[in-house]
Amino acid sequence: MLHIAFLRGLNVPGRSVRMERLRALFTELGFDSVRSYIQSGNVFFESDETDRGVLAARIRDHLGKALGYEVAVCLRTVAELKALIALDPFADVEVTDDMRCCVVFTTERIDPDLALPMLSPKKDIEIIGSTEYDAFVVWYLINGRAPAAKGFQERVLGHDATTRFFHTVKKILAAAEEGAA
Repeated sequence: MLHIAFLRGLNVPGRSVRMERLRALFTELGFDSVRSYIQSGNVFFESDETDRGVLAARIRDHLGKALGYEVAVCLRTVAELKALIALDPFADVEVTDDMRCCVVFTTERIDPDLALPMLSPKKDIEIIGSTEYDAFVVWYLINGRAPAAKGFQERVLGHDATTRFFHTVKKILAAAEEGAA
């Protein structure tokens, strides 16, 4: 089965990893058809393992040992990304230049009783919807700067999560499908 790993904390200050090295680390785990997409920690790979928790733990442990720091591993399948995109979660959002539409991928279930939409106290992050493991978030840029995920977003959605722009998620899906053809 083709998996997509969304990794948190790679290629940020102090944590630079070349994509060749990242692909090699996944190959060391015995995965097939390992590919990466852009520098922000998106890896496609095939594995027969069906237990997502076991698979994520193997990857997290291996990357932690090899890189010397913890990396959150959010796994999704092509079918799950297709379903997420089909929800068209930002259809009713009137996007302006000072906004970014994001998907937050989590490793833990999102509280189903979360009262949404939810605006951060600083009014720079708004969680507008969610699935079981994904949140749809609007970032409001302040003075041209994106809000920090630490704080409100982590408190509500969890520390082991990673964010991608919605348009990038669409490109990641296209790249995953292209390589699987």
